[in-house]
Amino acid sequence: MGSFGKFIKTERNKKGWSQTEFGALIKINTPAVSGIENDRKNFSFSKLEQLSKLFEMDFEIVKDLYFADKFAKEAYEHNCSENVFTVAESQTNYLREINSKQGKIKF
Repeated sequence: MGSFGKFIKTERNKKGWSQTEFGALIKINTPAVSGIENDRKNFSFSKLEQLSKLFEMDFEIVKDLYFADKFAKEAYEHNCSENVFTVAESQTNYLREINSKQGKIKF
């Protein structure tokens, strides 16, 4: 897939929008769009829902792409082994389990 910035660039180009047009739609300036698409800046999580609507995509898919990219970049920057992804999946499952059990506790 590439980075989240490359994903944005690909989807923007599919829509036929320039960086300036896209920036106006998402309410960020053109240099910021360029920085995001070239992986020099991070896209704001607060704009993900708006982005999914602009690209006519399911929000959950866009959110998964966003966090997968963020996690992969951090793991790479810190020279983590491939095992980190398995451990992260286990940790996510653990957190889901704990939260679902806590939701069943009656006071």
